[in-house]
Amino acid sequence: MSTANEPATVAAQTEPSIAYRRYVLLILTLVYAFNFIDRQIIGILSPFIKADLGLDDAQLGWLKGFAFALLYTVVGIPIAWLADRYSRVNIVAISLTVWSGFTAISGFAQNFTQLAIARVAVGIGEAGGSPPSHSMISDLYKPTERAKALAIYSLGIPFGIMAAYFAAAFFLQGGAADWRTVMIAVGVPGVLLAIVMKLTIKEPTRTLAPSGSTQSMKLKDAVKTLLKIPTWWGMCLGISFGSFGSYAISTWIIDFYVRVHSDVSIQTLLIVFGIINGTAYAVGVWLGGVIADKWGKKDRRAYALMPTYAMIIGVPCFLLALYVADPWVSVALLAILLFTSGMYLGPCFAIAQTLAPVNARAMSTALFFFVLNIIALGGGPTLVGIISQMYTESMGSAEALRFSLTLLGVPYLLSILTFFWSSTQIKRDWEQAELRQSKA
Repeated sequence: MSTANEPATVAAQTEPSIAYRRYVLLILTLVYAFNFIDRQIIGILSPFIKADLGLDDAQLGWLKGFAFALLYTVVGIPIAWLADRYSRVNIVAISLTVWSGFTAISGFAQNFTQLAIARVAVGIGEAGGSPPSHSMISDLYKPTERAKALAIYSLGIPFGIMAAYFAAAFFLQGGAADWRTVMIAVGVPGVLLAIVMKLTIKEPTRTLAPSGSTQSMKLKDAVKTLLKIPTWWGMCLGISFGSFGSYAISTWIIDFYVRVHSDVSIQTLLIVFGIINGTAYAVGVWLGGVIADKWGKKDRRAYALMPTYAMIIGVPCFLLALYVADPWVSVALLAILLFTSGMYLGPCFAIAQTLAPVNARAMSTALFFFVLNIIALGGGPTLVGIISQMYTESMGSAEALRFSLTLLGVPYLLSILTFFWSSTQIKRDWEQAELRQSKA
């Protein structure tokens, strides 16, 4: 196995067994789950942090969005460059240790500045998670299996969010602990998982280009190649605009229900949203990959059309959920959005890998996440907080937040349009990707 200081080479070895491939996928999915536990926990604990540190909505928005995304979006590019050349297992294990450690350290923050610094550090660590993981999965699974495999990997999102909700509900019950205890409790296990990963997973054999070359594409050449692929851009913007809404909702939804439906206990909300993320959202993520791969064998447009149709169903349900009087009808409508928004993850990540040159797969994912997180992770939670704070004095905190969340209908509409446009480009771009790789 190559080390972090040695170029990764292709060893002569037999194809990994199905059981081993599934084990690697399971570990990487767990790593991704910890990614989202540590990413989303601040949004779940938001009402408690606000009360303890005396923060306003704008400050909370910066913590949930821009502070995390500040270096996360930038650091992913050089880490992907390393991942296309060196041990991806080592990179992911080190990154997991860093972001989990700083999540635990967040529990000791005494003010906005200290918590913001810790969130920046968490973002730096998490930048080394997905690009190497996507690259490893693509080396272990064929193109026709990739959407399903990456959809399973993407189950780390709903399961991670579910675990974060359950952890918060467990440690906060009866006021026995505060938000600081939750931060420490969800951070430490990630360090242990990093050790397990390092000890049990070997660096996968990298896919050979048809010429037999294992040399990674130069950064400039990789970027130029990827940016010239219309479908790559379309799917990237589609998931970015959709995730703008999803990130904003996941980090502000507890605040919304605490303010608008104050008769429902926060303990109940934490448990219910944990269940919804672990069921509706998870099933949507899994089905998205399965349906795309099956439908895509007959029509490659499926990878873009299915996200289009899913969002057309989910977005109106979300907007209605903000205004219905019954809190449980509202929650049910929101569950429909979670189900449908999960369906675009596997297809989008699969296209990012399938259309990329084989020696630039980690870079493809890193660029994908660079665009996605500048727009979605940095923008969604932050802008919702800023707009909510702008209207709090005139509308009240509850209505200001409701209005701010309603504006998410705009990026959701852009998501639908870009996914549909991608469906008109995908056949040609797929064929060109196959031709480009055959000449490599």
